[in-house]
Amino acid sequence: MKAVICTQYGEPEVLYIVDMPKPTISDEQILVKVISTAVNSADSRVRGLKVDGFLRIVMRLVLGIYKPRNPILGVVLSGIIEQVGSKVTNFKVGDEVYAMTGFRFGAYAEYIALNQSAVIELKPTNASFDEAAAIVFGGTTAIYFLQKAGIATKPQPKVLIYGATGAVGTAAIQIAKSYGAHITAVCSQEGFDLVRSLGADEVIIYTEQDFTKLNTQFDIIFDAVGKTTKAQCKHLLTPDGKYKTVGGLETASETREQLQLIKTLFEAGDYQAVIDKVYPIDDIVEAHRYVDRGKKKGNVVIRVAE
Repeated sequence: MKAVICTQYGEPEVLYIVDMPKPTISDEQILVKVISTAVNSADSRVRGLKVDGFLRIVMRLVLGIYKPRNPILGVVLSGIIEQVGSKVTNFKVGDEVYAMTGFRFGAYAEYIALNQSAVIELKPTNASFDEAAAIVFGGTTAIYFLQKAGIATKPQPKVLIYGATGAVGTAAIQIAKSYGAHITAVCSQEGFDLVRSLGADEVIIYTEQDFTKLNTQFDIIFDAVGKTTKAQCKHLLTPDGKYKTVGGLETASETREQLQLIKTLFEAGDYQAVIDKVYPIDDIVEAHRYVDRGKKKGNVVIRVAE
């Protein structure tokens, strides 16, 4: 099978394509033919070890000291189940699924073996494979942080989302909207139309206005790109308000329940995939270069198979 491997940390050019044996599965596993995956900001950080200070040490311990322990990166996928183990009861051959592999990685390949208890679910029936791959990373991350902030316990919460046009930010707008939130999105001028189309009630263009100077208070402030601090934002929080960021020590954990929620929202028309570009797997280096520029809107999808 064709797979993209990363045998050292560095610029996008450390990625290259090799031919590898197709995975074999155990009794509890399924073999998925990967149709689409994606390049997210997290993929870029892992490949380039793009963190500072103490976090750099932590990432090396978690991912691998000198290189990724699993050379096949990629954390999201959509595809078709090609084979099931003898003890698999949740899925069958031919099922169209989407999944999040997290720190196990492995999605940048034509096939992947997953345990039936992994974070995998039938994809939304009305989603293409590209769309299904695009909604996983941002969706699971946004659900995790918004739920940790207690969004479900706050009636009509006022939510500020900083970095609202990335994979996590576009998902956070839609997830927060499903809870009846009043949303203030912070983004560039180029992202104005996008965030309004997704449900943002108010938009702050960060080059024109400093959101920290607002006189408004919020129940939740969610930094979806990791470029603010709680100290900058705490005066904007209500007395029981919560600040969450993707840039701290707290990392999102993925669950099958998150995928089920995303599926429900997507099938109901309350969630849409935001796809900036689609690259064939042979152009994985260029896809990473594009994500590294930090200008993508939503998601960059990789087409592994037609």
